Amino acid sequence: MLTIVALGVGNAFSVRHYSSCFALGADGAWLLVDCPHPIRKILHESSRAAGLALDIGDLCAVALTHLHADHASGLEGLGYYAHFALGRRARLVAHPAVLAEAWEHHLAAGMRRFMAPGDGVVERKLEDFFEVTALAEDAAVSVGPFSVECRRTPHPVPTTALRVRAGGRTLAYSADTAFDERLIAWLADADLVLHETGPGIHTPYERLAALPPGLRARMRLIHYPDDFDTGRSVIEPLRQGARHEV
Repeated sequence: MLTIVALGVGNAFSVRHYSSCFALGADGAWLLVDCPHPIRKILHESSRAAGLALDIGDLCAVALTHLHADHASGLEGLGYYAHFALGRRARLVAHPAVLAEAWEHHLAAGMRRFMAPGDGVVERKLEDFFEVTALAEDAAVSVGPFSVECRRTPHPVPTTALRVRAGGRTLAYSADTAFDERLIAWLADADLVLHETGPGIHTPYERLAALPPGLRARMRLIHYPDDFDTGRSVIEPLRQGARHEV
């Protein structure tokens, strides 16, 4: 069995929901997928709404799809909390193209210069705060009880969709993407598919609504804008604070 907790379901501009992220649970372990700020508050509120009590210390890793702020702005807080409060590094899992920019172009400005007792200001690097695991496009990577595959998506920055297998079940996540029939086919090899929808560079709802009924029944929408009419959608929207068993 694979448990999904919807921590956030909104897009980057939402005033109603947290930015899109979720936790996957299997065999007593939890994998966080994407990490917006304020991640501890997001985990606290949404997991409790789902009847759980998740915090950073419960996570075996965070799998990051890309570095846009609505998906990655909580990494600094997560890394610092793991270092100072938990006394360990957080495990960060992502495609090599995402990892290549995670430090210099995202985290270094807030984490490079570090106050060390007796040493003054010292220089730090990504590996001082994160145990880094690179995903591969041609093979699954083990992360605790989870087997994680990735595939690049059409998006302005390096971004990957994910397929995560655990407990004999598979969850697929589109991450941010334009509509892509080849990506849809890759995602469809899963028991449940989470697919984003939205305007502009994202996937139009109408393209997803035209997919075959059997696939739509195994699909949930995420990353939707505040004005999206969830009540009229032919694909069930993921609800923040909801818990699903796959």
